[in-house]
Amino acid sequence: MAHSLDKIDTQILTILQKNSNRTTKSIAVELGMTTSPVFERIKKLEKEGYIKKYVAVLDNKKIGIKLTVFIGITLQGHTRSYLEKFVTEINNFPEIVECHRVSGNFDYLLKLIVEDIEAYETFIISKLTLLPYLGNVQSLITLSTGKETNEIDLSRI
Repeated sequence: MAHSLDKIDTQILTILQKNSNRTTKSIAVELGMTTSPVFERIKKLEKEGYIKKYVAVLDNKKIGIKLTVFIGITLQGHTRSYLEKFVTEINNFPEIVECHRVSGNFDYLLKLIVEDIEAYETFIISKLTLLPYLGNVQSLITLSTGKETNEIDLSRI
């Protein structure tokens, strides 16, 4: 069972969200603590699932990914098997970086990143539209991004 977060835990998590490459020693110095208790707290936060994984956030444009598209999906049916099959298939598509089951006009909202509009068209034609249980597909092509972050403001919880 997970423990509740105290002030030090939230400070550690905030620091790691900004830069997960920080050393335990540098975090300890910032918090005015010794290395061992900070190390133990980080290990406990990892074990209890507060920290899922450590990643490097890449610059999409520098690696040639210039197009972000949000796709609203409506399925033909809403049985558990349709939903499970859809999610299983979507997880096989590396272009899709997020898949959310949503309420409203769509069943799912997908976030797709590809090189350009031609790659997007290829994805739609050769992958997405081949799924037999699709009902409606609506795409929103991102013109610019005003905010994009994975950081959670822990001061509000």
